[in-house]
Amino acid sequence: MPKKSIILLSGGLDSVVSLAVAKDKLNIDLALTFDYGQRSALQEINAAQKIADFFSINHKTINLDWLNQITNTALVNQSETLPDLGINNLDNKEKTENSAQKVWVPNRNGLFLNIAACFADSFDYTHIIFGANKEEATTFPDNSPEFVDKINDSFEYSTLAKPKVIAPLVRCSKVEIVNLAIEHKAPLELIRSCYTSDEKHCGMCESCLRLARALKETGHFEEYKFIFKNNLK
Repeated sequence: MPKKSIILLSGGLDSVVSLAVAKDKLNIDLALTFDYGQRSALQEINAAQKIADFFSINHKTINLDWLNQITNTALVNQSETLPDLGINNLDNKEKTENSAQKVWVPNRNGLFLNIAACFADSFDYTHIIFGANKEEATTFPDNSPEFVDKINDSFEYSTLAKPKVIAPLVRCSKVEIVNLAIEHKAPLELIRSCYTSDEKHCGMCESCLRLARALKETGHFEEYKFIFKNNLK
């Protein structure tokens, strides 16, 4: 069967670079974005649509308002305060684990991939791509190679199409991902990698800090600092 793929597209660094890396080889035809009541939902959806247009692929937003109702952490629950980690603590396991717990969404990647598998079963998609990466796997186990293997095992039983889940960046750090973005001409000016609803990247949440550090370490921060609020001074 000719390859035809779906990508989970949040609009963030990892999903956009996964798209840029895999688009030709895996014939990515559809991007799925999920609205589960996260603070940045509107910004993510807008970014994902622009990115899908950039790559000339179809885009669909899936509404999961019930997930909002059962998520108590700060990524969704705006009565909770987003963790203040600080760029110097990004490699501190205790603090990053605490930060991850404060923005955890129940079974998020598992749910998103299973929804994508429903599309695969109905429309003959052979692959599902998502932006798992090594750096975040240290505190989010659903970014790990082991998770990818297990979800693939489950689709052997839960689907007829048996789509293959691919995570092109699963063994990459954020620095390596930025380098791949530059190599594959990914539209970093369009990305949205922020936990907040601010118009620009807040520059303070963990997602912003990891992006900013990788841009700085690869020498591309000055080129893209305009995406950050107050230019992350």
